[in-house]
Amino acid sequence: MEKLKEYINSRITIKEEVLSTILPVFDIKEYDNDQTVIRNGQYVTNYYFIVSGGIRIVIDRPDKEVTAWLLFENNFFSDLESIKSGQPSKSKVLTIGKSTILSIEAEKMHQFYKQHPEWQEFGRKMMEELCLNLVETLISFQIMDAETRYLHLLKKSDIVNRVPLKQLASYLGITPSSLSRIRKNIR
Repeated sequence: MEKLKEYINSRITIKEEVLSTILPVFDIKEYDNDQTVIRNGQYVTNYYFIVSGGIRIVIDRPDKEVTAWLLFENNFFSDLESIKSGQPSKSKVLTIGKSTILSIEAEKMHQFYKQHPEWQEFGRKMMEELCLNLVETLISFQIMDAETRYLHLLKKSDIVNRVPLKQLASYLGITPSSLSRIRKNIR
């Protein structure tokens, strides 16, 4: 819980007694590599926080599996569409490496928003960060070629060292052989 506490405190000012009410509500779970956190077709009712390891959001296509998103430590995730609409998830979430993930029921999170203004501020800041990350990624796909996106990713995080080639290529929207060529060209 210490990592989550640090993450929260780095974004908002919150009283210790409020934190001591919220933190115990989170459940903790350890996952092995490539374990399912959210199943395709699952009705999602939780928000999740990655303490260690990472996740990939995967969309199953008839001909292949597409890695749509990658996240690592100190990130919240969920399937907001499923939470908000009450419809089953259209994707699945799988772990990358051994991972420790906290979860909190969406209903509890929303109760805390109503009870604690600072927690509502935290939720807003979390969503702002998510939106900024999404916009940055969308723009990169619109204005950068695959090699430039790969180089941008290299600067941004150690993600390229933690994700298998096939999954990283899928995330970048290219074939594994194209990614291998890009890696060879930049060495």
